[in-house]
Amino acid sequence: MERREEKLFGATYSNRQLFGGFWRLAKPYWFSEDRWRALGLLSLVVFLTLFMVYLTVQFNAWYQTTWNDLQNFDMKGFWTQMVKFCVLAAFWVASGVLTQFLTLQLQNRWRLWMTHRFLEHWMADKSHYLWQLTEKKTDNPDQRISEDIRDFVSNSLSLSLGLLSEAVTFFSFITILWTLSGPLAIPLGGGRVFSLPGYMAWACLVYSVVGTWLTHKIGRPLIGLNYRQQLLEANFRFSLVRLRENGESVALSAGEAIEEKSLKGHFQWVFANFRSIIFKQFHLNMFTTGFGQIALIFPLAVASPQYFAKKIGIGGLQRVMDAFGQVQGALSWVVNNYVTLAYWRSVVERLEGFENEVAVTKQMRAKARAVLHPDPSAASIRLEEVELSLPGNPHPLTAPLAMEFKKGLSVLISGPSGCGKSTLLRALYGLWPFTRGRITLPEKAGVLVMPQKPYLPVGSLKAAFTYPQAEEEIPDSEILDVLGLCRLEHLKDRLGESENWALILSVGEQQRVAWARVFLHKPQWIFLDEATSALDEDAQERLYRALKERLPGTTMVSVAHSQDPKEHHQAVWNFLGGKGTEPTGAG
Repeated sequence: MERREEKLFGATYSNRQLFGGFWRLAKPYWFSEDRWRALGLLSLVVFLTLFMVYLTVQFNAWYQTTWNDLQNFDMKGFWTQMVKFCVLAAFWVASGVLTQFLTLQLQNRWRLWMTHRFLEHWMADKSHYLWQLTEKKTDNPDQRISEDIRDFVSNSLSLSLGLLSEAVTFFSFITILWTLSGPLAIPLGGGRVFSLPGYMAWACLVYSVVGTWLTHKIGRPLIGLNYRQQLLEANFRFSLVRLRENGESVALSAGEAIEEKSLKGHFQWVFANFRSIIFKQFHLNMFTTGFGQIALIFPLAVASPQYFAKKIGIGGLQRVMDAFGQVQGALSWVVNNYVTLAYWRSVVERLEGFENEVAVTKQMRAKARAVLHPDPSAASIRLEEVELSLPGNPHPLTAPLAMEFKKGLSVLISGPSGCGKSTLLRALYGLWPFTRGRITLPEKAGVLVMPQKPYLPVGSLKAAFTYPQAEEEIPDSEILDVLGLCRLEHLKDRLGESENWALILSVGEQQRVAWARVFLHKPQWIFLDEATSALDEDAQERLYRALKERLPGTTMVSVAHSQDPKEHHQAVWNFLGGKGTEPTGAG
């Protein structure tokens, strides 16, 4: 079962793939426009880290001198060592605090740059939308941009700096340990004796390697479990947000019981997986804690022959024990950081998955654009042998379509639900990758698409009207004018209020906000997808008449399940059985 989970939830990277993925994620920042400041901060942090290792070596020498002074009842020497300790401790504290401060500064800058980069990738080429259409849907891109980047940066810095510190510590203290421990005479029988030089260093090496190997064997399942936990936590949080955004519909449907059951089910998965993590960490902690406790007396037991042979004094014994602890700690870096490494590994895999998914969506976007042929001189949109398909379905949704939408003409595409009308609009906008054929269209500037449920950003109401332009780009006087035109005068005093307007305004009001955008942005081409489904006939009549009066040269292509709004269009295109008939007059 554990092997299956590892395969499913990301623990399939080899170490080579892992570090290759890490470098692909980290490299862009260190070659970016912010690299010199980042390298400056990193250089200071590395210098301070190495300086703290130097201070550790000085503390090690201090132990021997201080304990020898105590053994020799040398009070003057003892107090001299106390002063030296205070100086060393002051440098240690100052270096440690400054190292943490500079590391956090570097971490913050790296995260800022990396977040901006991932957001740009996610928003570019409509990746945020095409993401939903890929065969292998990568879960929760929001979590990967927010939490995974944060953890990637913080863990990458802490682990790499920690590894550097331990590597320098190892080489600094292994020499001390080798020199102080001396040779160990091992009787082989028959009067023969084998002299093992630096035997304490060899004992430390064997002890640490065995501990690291056992830690990996015990803790390996945590890699897949941590990957799965991130997925389940994000799914649970998404379910809560989705309920909040659709609270009115749930309340009106009396769906609280089924929603509560669903949320509890999602959290049950979170609970069960985290329980598995708890037990795995319990086993790992039992070993690592015992391993650490034994490490306290192991060097004393190994060094005791030298002490009882009077080859080293109490100060030398203390120094040997401290050096052994430093070397053992350095060699046990994997043991001490295994849980963090397991989590960091899952984060690298998730961010790599994000980057791979973005690459897939770019290919899909290129495929969607392949059928588009912009022609600045064209006065119409022409479809030639255009076929539409659905994701994962090789069979076309429509028969080959041939049609022309002339500039300035208003056309209604009518037909039953599911026949491909809305999909056709996405193809005309270059947003549907499952399209074959040729679509010739004028310059794309001045195109506005109106979906059935328009998007209202969280922020000021004025920003909802001016979207996707910034609110300061359109004067209040123009907005007040279209408020009356769209019968939204009751909102004129709330333009400066910031709310989640998608939860406050009714669907009909939201559709009228979308129509207000038409009059504010004045597009050359408008694609409407059930854009008046929540409006009464009087409101539809008013808006369509205002569109013809204010934007007489604008081409309008509308989609509707029925022919109710046909009187507002010059032609009707019946989209039946996936086939488009010749347009007929609307009335």
